[in-house]
Amino acid sequence: MAIQAINVRNQFRGRVKEIIRGDVVSEVDVETPSGIVTSVITTRSVDELGLKPGSEVVALVKSTEVSIATL
Repeated sequence: MAIQAINVRNQFRGRVKEIIRGDVVSEVDVETPSGIVTSVITTRSVDELGLKPGSEVVALVKSTEVSIATL
């Protein structure tokens, strides 16, 4: 299922694996078929969306820049 009303082409369906809560922002790890996608969002948004481990979500990725470093 793709979300059509949002202008984001990179959409990864998955389940919340872990949430690391902070006072203001939280890290949300989403397990997708392609691997883990991590998002940093406000803790308020985590609460308003009702996110918890196991929640089914779509990670929407929109970026104007991708940085790469050598190993």
